This record gives sequence, C-alpha cells and structure tokens, in this order.
Amino acid sequence: MKASETVLEIDLKALEHNYRYLASKVNSQVKKLAVIKAFAYGSDSVALAKRLEKLEVDYFAVAYTKEGVALRDGGVTKPILVLHPQSAHFQEIIDRCLTPSIYSDFVLTHFIASAEANNQQHYPIHLKLNTGLNRLGFDPDEAPLIIEKLQQTSSIKVDGIFSHLAASEDPEEKEFTTSQINTFKKVSEDIIAGIGYQPLKHLCNTSGILNYPEAHFDMVRTGIGLYGYGNSDEIDKQLIPVGTLKTIISQIHHIKEGESVGYNRKFKAEKDTKTATLPLGHADGINRIYGKQKTNVSINGHLAPIIGNVCMDMIMIDISGINCKEGDEVILFGKEKSAEEFAHNAGTISYELITSVSQRVKRKIIE
Repeated sequence: MKASETVLEIDLKALEHNYRYLASKVNSQVKKLAVIKAFAYGSDSVALAKRLEKLEVDYFAVAYTKEGVALRDGGVTKPILVLHPQSAHFQEIIDRCLTPSIYSDFVLTHFIASAEANNQQHYPIHLKLNTGLNRLGFDPDEAPLIIEKLQQTSSIKVDGIFSHLAASEDPEEKEFTTSQINTFKKVSEDIIAGIGYQPLKHLCNTSGILNYPEAHFDMVRTGIGLYGYGNSDEIDKQLIPVGTLKTIISQIHHIKEGESVGYNRKFKAEKDTKTATLPLGHADGINRIYGKQKTNVSINGHLAPIIGNVCMDMIMIDISGINCKEGDEVILFGKEKSAEEFAHNAGTISYELITSVSQRVKRKIIE
C-alpha cells in the first residue's frame, strides 16, 4: 500500500519468517529468547511480542524495567528478562513478575533484600557473567562470592546463567570468541556445582546462533536477526526486514545554478537542480549524519541523495532526472532498500538507524 504520510510499516509475516529461519539453526530442545528492547528495535514491542508468543517463543528480554512493564500491561505473559535493572525498580520488577539480570555484588545484595522484604521464595533471577565484553557482569573470580550469597537465602533462585559475546560476527575474532565460550563454560559449571541445581545457560546472540552452534547450550537469544539483519551479506539474503520507513514528497523546487538548499547553505547547486522536501528529519530518527549526500532514498525505483543538512522535521533530496511529483511515496529503508545499506553509506550500522525511528512516526502493523 502506498504511503500518504510518514509511516513505519511493520510486517509480522517477515518477523515470523526470520524467527523460523533462526529457530531452524538450533536443536529443537534449545529454548529461544527474543530480544525486544528499545521498542522492539524501533518497531512495536507489544505487537511483536504477541506474535512471537503465538510462535511459542520461550522467553523475552528487554533492557530496562519500564520496557518489561509495558509488555506486561500489553498482555504478554511469557518470562521477561530485564537485562539492565536498577535497584530503584526492584519493587516494580517483583510486582510485575519480571526476571532481573543480576550482574554485580551490589545488585545481588539489594535484590536479595527486596525479595526478602516481599516474602519471596525462589524468585527467579539470571546471573550475568563478564567473559570479556567488559560491560556488565560478574568477573570469573567472583563465583565463590555468588555461591556464598545464594546459599544464604531462599528468597531467590537462579533460573539462568548467561554472558554476551563481543564479536561473534567477526571471523577474525574467532580465537577471542572461543575463549569467551570456554570461560563461560567453566564459570557457569562452577556456580552450578556450588548451588546444586541446573539453571538455563545461554550465551549466543544472533551471530552466535549462526556461527557457534557448539555454544547454543540451553537457550539462545536473538535480537537484530528477528528484525531482518544478520551482520553479513550472506545471512541478510535469508532474512526479511520487518520495518519499512516510508514518507512522501511534500514539495518540489527548481534550484538554479549557484543557489543553495537548507541551513548553513550546505548544498550549493553546481547546475540547475530539481529538489524535493520530505516531511521527516532528525527528530524522527533520520539524523544529521545522513545529510550532505552521504546516503539516499528510493522514489519510483530510483535513488535520490539526501542533500544539505538534515533539519529537525524535514530533509531535502536531489530528484534531478527522476519522474516524480508531490505526494509520491519515498522509501528510506525496508525490503527493497536495506537499512544496513542506508546506514553503512553514512558510516553507521543498521542497529542505530532502526532503533532511532522516533515514536512520533506512525506505526502500521502489516499482518
């Protein structure tokens, strides 16, 4: 359907295709966790979670407590792992039956206190281990401390142990990734021996699923792959972008040689030029890095570069030689024009582009 305004179309059939493709890469006994943080990578977290529940996904993950609360309020019932919980939100986590990632002694101590204050027994947590990403997580030498504290309380129970691969998409970092896998195996087994029961172990992200089958363990996590991007051209061909960002031409201008376009006159016409103004800008997630002819959009099957500085609410494009008119549809990224291509041309990545789409952009669910 042609756009009549700026809209992000969200294709649930594409989501289903991507989920089934990634699920086909793991043993049927391995559980699947869908990462739907940041509004499901800039789309619609509740709509996607509900479709994934129908596909029998086992677990969800979000970054922050607020995101998990939004899923619960939207009717999502499967377990939800909060990857970066803050102690100020522990009561909300317990009230909404969310599962916190426990990544430090501070977080462990304070969550035990919250669980005990709420008379909890065996409240589920996941332990986050730092195996080399050096972002969040217990260091390997803290395993005895973890075990000691867990043995002293019955208020919480370890439902999962996990870590995060730093470079699973990079073949040049295979040695480092293998060392992460081995560290995770050793430390997680030490903790399991100390607590006396077997929680879920999970390590692989999307690229880990595809490149390190030996590290699938009990559960795998997929984020970017669900949305149609696989960190390589080969895998991208197997996936379908879920989101398509569309807009329309608001106005067409005929710029004479020597005239300029936009703020600070960052585009100056070297010849007579036809331009179009589009109704979206950096307040909608099309940041200033995409201006000055770094990347382009698609109109009626033709590419048109973004010119000059991106404005807060508008961008201008060069449509010289393109047969188009005011009101015509413009595609920034989607199935026919990859977000990875759009982003790469400007020196960034698809993750940043798709998660930046502002909440003022209308979302349209395509069944």
